[in-house]
Formats: sequence, C-alpha cells, structure tokens
Amino acid sequence: MTSTTSRLLLLLSLLQTRRDWPGALLADRLEISHRTVRRDVDRLREMGYSIHAMKGPDGGYRLDAGTDLPPLLFDDDQVIALTVALQAATVTGAGIEEAAVRALTTMRQVMPARLRHRLDALTFTTIPTRAGDAVTDPVSPAVLIALSTAIRAREVLRFDYASRQPGDTDPTPTPPRRVEPHHLVTSRGRWYLVAWDLDRGDWRIFRADRVAPRTPTGPRFTPREVPGRNVRDYVSARFTGSERANSWPCRGTVILGLPATAVLPFAGDGIVKDLGPDRCRYEVGSWSWVALAASLGRFDTTIEVVGPPELSAAFGHLAERYAVTASE
Repeated sequence: MTSTTSRLLLLLSLLQTRRDWPGALLADRLEISHRTVRRDVDRLREMGYSIHAMKGPDGGYRLDAGTDLPPLLFDDDQVIALTVALQAATVTGAGIEEAAVRALTTMRQVMPARLRHRLDALTFTTIPTRAGDAVTDPVSPAVLIALSTAIRAREVLRFDYASRQPGDTDPTPTPPRRVEPHHLVTSRGRWYLVAWDLDRGDWRIFRADRVAPRTPTGPRFTPREVPGRNVRDYVSARFTGSERANSWPCRGTVILGLPATAVLPFAGDGIVKDLGPDRCRYEVGSWSWVALAASLGRFDTTIEVVGPPELSAAFGHLAERYAVTASE
C-alpha cells in the first residue's frame, strides 16, 4: 500500500501526461477505489491545482491551468532540461539573469541528492548568438553529463566520434579519440566539447551530438589554458575561421555607392560610416578574401576598395571566374 503523499504525486504525474483521464482508468492505474480517486483529486485542488471533473457515463478528470502557480512535479529529464535552460539564461542579456540564478538555486535546494550530484557536474559556457542563427542538433542529457563529469574530474575521456564529410547523409565513424576535456560550450543550438587531443597534440572542438563516450575514463590530467585564456573568445574565433583571436581572419574596407541607411540593415558586425547622400564607408570581415569580396557584391552597386591589396586581388579572381561562367 503506497502512502497518501506518494499516491498524490503519482496521480498528479498521470494527470500531466494526457489531457483527459477517465475516472475508472485512474482507479485501475493507482489500484484504488473511485471514491479514493475523488478524495485525492479534492486534495490536489486544495493544493492549488485546477482539476476539472468531466460528466458522462464514466466520468473523468482534466488538469487545467489555474490562476495561481501550485507546486510542480517534474521527472528527472525535465529537471535536467530546466537546469540547462536556467544556466543558459544567466548570460542572455535579457534582464532575467538574477531571476534565473535564484530559480536555479531554489531548484537545487529541493532536488534529490542523485540529481544534485549530476547537475553539479553539468557546467558549461554559453556563447550568445544573433536571432535566426540557431540550429537544432539534440544531445542526450546522459552525454552532456558524461562529458561534464569528465571535465570536472579532470579525467582523460575516450569516445567514438562520427565525423561528417560534405555530401554525406550519415556520419562516418572514426577511430576512438583520446582527449583531455576542458570545457563544454553551447552556441547556435549546438553543444561542443573543447578538448586537448592527445593523439594530435593540439586543441580540438567536437560536436557533442556526434560524441559517444566510452567507459571507463582514463587517468587524471593537469588542466591546460585554452589559447587566449578565454574559452568563449577562443570558440568564437574558431567559428569565424581564426585560429586564435576572436576576429575575422580577413578584414577589408570599401566605399559603396549607397547611402549608409541602405547598408546598415545588412551590415552585420561590420562598421558603416556615412560619406554623404549616395556614399558610405564599410569595414567588414570574413573567413577568406574571396568570400569577403563575394559578400560585398550583394549590394549591387559601385565598389571602391580602400584596402588591403588582398581584397582587390580577390575581386580580380572573382571577375575572372564570373567571366568564364558568363561565356559558357
């Protein structure tokens, strides 16, 4: 026989899993009488839950939204999801950082010891992105906790890694990797492991959704400093194609035959300076000179290169390529 508290929690969990529950089905699932179901529903109502009783031959119950926030019930995966979301919210810049920290502290105080231990290991760095940049590549909570635990314990991590080549529809398995895991990072809807690759003797950034950790972990290691001593700047730099500095490896300046107001909406992280009603100066970067020249062509106007010479050469290279294409 389960206690009244345990039975109420189970009843609440069932009501949360589907919209409508016939009374007879609830009684069968809880192995109690219809009368006990009614009494337990009344107890939940007294706690603040809005439970609607449905009429009909069988009767039933529905958990509705109420006017006040009652005590909530979450399973383990939901608690992990909420914790991850709250940690990420502390750096959003949306003005909710303090509230997120307080909510995270409150959740930690009331969660079971088994979950508290797992979530204490789950620490990560969030790199904010612009709206529209996010993609979705889900990672199981078990993988995130395994990676974060190895980072916290400073233990060598072994894992299988599925790399993806251009045009491949399925990841290609590679030999097991051995790394010293240092940081877990989330950006653009993806999770990344920043680690020192023992076989290659260099820093690597791995997509966490392609990582399959192996057990047991290896020996302990002494942590290294990521280039620049700032993991957020280092990963951001790698995303832009730079090896070390958090800036584009190729950066140039042009004068466009357009007013600044026409360029600003499409300037991204570039710098626009007004030069009059029909001209503006535009400084911007990209991962290669050819890519930078090609991106400037989208403005469909006259372009005067201020510098550097590499940008002028890239325009010449594109002109030759486009001329061949146009003559075919």
